[in-house]
Amino acid sequence: MREMKIFSGRANPELAYRICDFLGIPLGNISLGNYPDGEIFCKIDEDVRGRDVFLVQPTCPPVNENLMELLIMIDSFKRASAARVTTVIPYYGYARQDRKDEGRVPITAKLVANIITRAGADRVLAMDLHAQQIQGFFDIPVDHLYAAPVLNKYFQELHIPDEQLVVVSPDEGSIKRAVGHAKRLGGALAIVDKRRSSAEKTQQANLIGGPVEGRVALIFDDMISTASSICGAAQLVHEAGAKKIYVAATHAVLCGPAVRRLQEAPIDEVVLTDTIPLRQDQKLAKMKVLSVAQLLGEAIKRIHRDESVSALFEARAAGQVAC
Repeated sequence: MREMKIFSGRANPELAYRICDFLGIPLGNISLGNYPDGEIFCKIDEDVRGRDVFLVQPTCPPVNENLMELLIMIDSFKRASAARVTTVIPYYGYARQDRKDEGRVPITAKLVANIITRAGADRVLAMDLHAQQIQGFFDIPVDHLYAAPVLNKYFQELHIPDEQLVVVSPDEGSIKRAVGHAKRLGGALAIVDKRRSSAEKTQQANLIGGPVEGRVALIFDDMISTASSICGAAQLVHEAGAKKIYVAATHAVLCGPAVRRLQEAPIDEVVLTDTIPLRQDQKLAKMKVLSVAQLLGEAIKRIHRDESVSALFEARAAGQVAC
């Protein structure tokens, strides 16, 4: 079997180390830096000819820098004769524009898929893509993971009774996600009717379903960017009488006033994953960060062995694989 090697860009090396710890292999040696004019330098410091290579690099802020670094790494490994290069992208940037919803706008999610493919990637491993159709933008195999098992396990360990729990969707687009969590966790289901007034501002109008009063509310989303939507939903749920509010998201983008909004919102705990590393100034006392390293590591192992990745979630659902 081809030897597996895992390398990391500079976007999230801590996650790459955790993945390697789970798999029991060392992280590959690579030198990355910047020339004085800002151009990215890359040199692979070990032999990768004929190896099965996995590159861990979320395209999180600074998005352009991390994306370009990923492309340069792919090119380096292809030219070094790696047998296969799999890009492990825990957070896929430029995903918001996934369709042409008005005239004279790009489809950046498709553009980035084209660039990654053209750079030489053989397959992609991603987590909680902003839109499902992004998988179809690639002309190479895509394995799409969900952080839901990791988040659900955390809330199951809180042992919240069904009659005291309500799962809340912060907008209409997240209803399917909320339904999936409710099936695993139990409780009632509520939906926030969100009206967007601009790209940065939203207004939460109504709360549908429930009941919410006197219950523990769990609000799930795929990412927290400016935190406008999630904090507006938390405020609405708080006004509806929820006794405790948890907010959970896979990707902690946390740009602009996000941290301040989360701090000021009536939220008891913010549960995130480590797909994107948190800076020191982004950390709050009420934040809990869960690792997806084992989930990614198990998927990497299955890809390397040419085994089913979808079976991983079936095994977790049956309780055969630890989160």
